[in-house]
Amino acid sequence: MGALHEGHLSLVQAARAECGFTVVTIFVNPTQFGPHEDFDKYPRTLENDLDVLASCHADLVFAPDRADVYPAGCSTAVEPPLVARRWEGECRPGHFRGVATVVLKLFNLAQADVAFFGQKDYQQTVVIRQMVRDLDVPIDVRVCPTVRESDGLAMSSRNRYLSVEQRVQAAAISRSLRLAAQIAADGERQAATLVDAVRGVLAEAQIDRIDYVALADPETLEPVRELSGPAVMLIAAHVGGTRLIDNGKI
Repeated sequence: MGALHEGHLSLVQAARAECGFTVVTIFVNPTQFGPHEDFDKYPRTLENDLDVLASCHADLVFAPDRADVYPAGCSTAVEPPLVARRWEGECRPGHFRGVATVVLKLFNLAQADVAFFGQKDYQQTVVIRQMVRDLDVPIDVRVCPTVRESDGLAMSSRNRYLSVEQRVQAAAISRSLRLAAQIAADGERQAATLVDAVRGVLAEAQIDRIDYVALADPETLEPVRELSGPAVMLIAAHVGGTRLIDNGKI
């Protein structure tokens, strides 16, 4: 959606390494924002983004207007798959309907062979992969590692909303994920114990508005009660007025 950072640019680099022609789409999609979310204030830095993408040697930038994506009379939408139901789906009703619809439209408009997404929006990547399978979309979906600041905070366009003090607080989110992974590596199998450890780190940082902390199956995103294979820890929490999400494999 623009306001590019190193995480976005890592996707450009991955695309250029694998593909012969790289298209970057930039579109702040209104249909994935709820009525009281930050659509109006979401950072829009197109001119700077174009300069950065030129320096990264992206071949084409597709930055359509709203009327190009949603022309007058447009009334068709994509019903997202079941993996969209929990977590972000519960906290942001309609969000994944908007995501699935705009991503499918951009796939159709760009006619790409491969699409690159970041792991930071983990549930989104699962939703898109399932949509591609269910609707037989002729595109391969690649998920690239989350790019982090030096203190571990996942890079996000919304990080620019944070004050200096909030920025320090926010680093606790990734710290809590690392702790959970270490506890699991040391042999802990109970999801409740791992979730409590994450919440404890967040509480120490005075991050007390938490939408969810959940240990989930990495494919179905259903809650996991006991570790018996791969899992993913999912977090959505508010630091000041900024909602941040992150995740880590367990």
